[in-house]
Amino acid sequence: MKLLNIGFGNIINADRVIAVVSPESAPVKRLVQEGRDRGRVIDASFGRKTRAVIITDSDHIVLSYLTVETLAARASGEEDIKSVSEG
Repeated sequence: MKLLNIGFGNIINADRVIAVVSPESAPVKRLVQEGRDRGRVIDASFGRKTRAVIITDSDHIVLSYLTVETLAARASGEEDIKSVSEG
């Protein structure tokens, strides 16, 4: 099992992640709202602006303040200076 730090000490199982997408598009905003209505959203942004939406195979949607690029670098094991300063 590989774990992925999504900021503020929050960690998810990277093996369960289907996609990490930007929250800016209308379809993703609808997906998040539908997830909220069903009680399937986990907000790990700690009140900060959501910069990435993580979709899991268990039909959960996780919101993170880290960028999509930072999460991708962390998932691939390539920590960069920006990701270290963000989380």
